[in-house]
Amino acid sequence: MLGITDLRKGTLIKLDGQPWKVVEYSQKQMGRGGSTVNTKLKNALDGRVISKNFKGAEKVAPADIEVRSAQYLYSSDGQAFFMDDENFEQFELNSESIKDELQFLLEGQKVGVQLFENRPVNLEMPNNLFLKVVEAPNVVKGDTSGAVTKEIVVETGYRLRAPGFIKPGDEISIDTSTGEYRERKK
Repeated sequence: MLGITDLRKGTLIKLDGQPWKVVEYSQKQMGRGGSTVNTKLKNALDGRVISKNFKGAEKVAPADIEVRSAQYLYSSDGQAFFMDDENFEQFELNSESIKDELQFLLEGQKVGVQLFENRPVNLEMPNNLFLKVVEAPNVVKGDTSGAVTKEIVVETGYRLRAPGFIKPGDEISIDTSTGEYRERKK
């Protein structure tokens, strides 16, 4: 069982027999009354989002999740298609339910797929990924008033802010949980 302070962003829990993913988490300390945790939960099966508050010593069951390795194939008509690395069976996930993860995926890339009762429900991404920069505008010379950043585009089409010295062709590391630039590959 998980305590309410274990409900961090990305945690999968089981409520009413269904898997829910914590997408937002905030904790309030109520003086002598203990703490309250406010969460937004996303149903891993149908994508519904609900708000749920947990109080004090409440316990929540973790979702019984199995992780398997799979290969991302392609996306089409609101579905993302994958192939299981063990048995080569193809399956699909609703693109809307994994839109945060899809922005970092290239065709043929390996990912962890989370299964709930043998049904694929979510992706397990590495903490950081290296992706190639395809668009990076030049920085205005003389702009040294602070840390110079610019908007760049990586090979998956994802846009992010990066330091001014990044140029097209560079490989950069992106933190998949925040979507932020981490470093340039040496």
